[in-house]
Amino acid sequence: MFYKLSAIAGLTATLALTGCSITQNNEHNESINTRSDYTVVTQSSQPKPMYANQSVQQQSEYDTARQFTPLKHHKTLANYVEQMALDLVDTLEAEAPDNNSINIAVTTIVDLDASLNKSNQLGNQLAETFIHQLQKFGYGVVDFKTMDNIDVSNRGDFVLSRDIEKLSESSMANYVLAGTLIYRPNGVAVNTRVINVHSKHIVASSRKLIPLYVLNKEDIYLSSN
Repeated sequence: MFYKLSAIAGLTATLALTGCSITQNNEHNESINTRSDYTVVTQSSQPKPMYANQSVQQQSEYDTARQFTPLKHHKTLANYVEQMALDLVDTLEAEAPDNNSINIAVTTIVDLDASLNKSNQLGNQLAETFIHQLQKFGYGVVDFKTMDNIDVSNRGDFVLSRDIEKLSESSMANYVLAGTLIYRPNGVAVNTRVINVHSKHIVASSRKLIPLYVLNKEDIYLSSN
């Protein structure tokens, strides 16, 4: 009888301990679940922005170019002028589908200042390259600096001049290409437009930033004339 009571008492104690362990484990699991639920609720209560992976402020083309300066590159000034000429041509085709009806006089690209009559090597070189690109795309280009006569001298034979007295007063151009230069720390912003000579309406425009490393590679001086 004594052994039975001892066995029953031992079994009761074992069950009691097991129950306590189960109760503690359940409480521990509930605590974990409670903390997990709390964490989930906390995260869901503060949703991430839709564009969390994107920059809040859009970087301008100037900022982007400032960050990137390749050690070696094959870009030239002509590449950028060609892209700008393509932009102009896309709009010009809508203005006049027949290229033969458009004759463009290309002027020097000038500094954007109060006078609008200062330029430099870059402005003149841009104008010369635009003449080539527009003519290559099939548009008539009028060189108003061409004299009526060839000037023959010991220094050479010349047909181009900036002396207005030697130039023709009439011009066959019905459109003119003009533009401005804006100097940035990382390059030069070039703005160009094609203007109807008679109505003064802008029929096409283009804008491009030429990085400073491209200009340095071609030894282009930016000081005004």
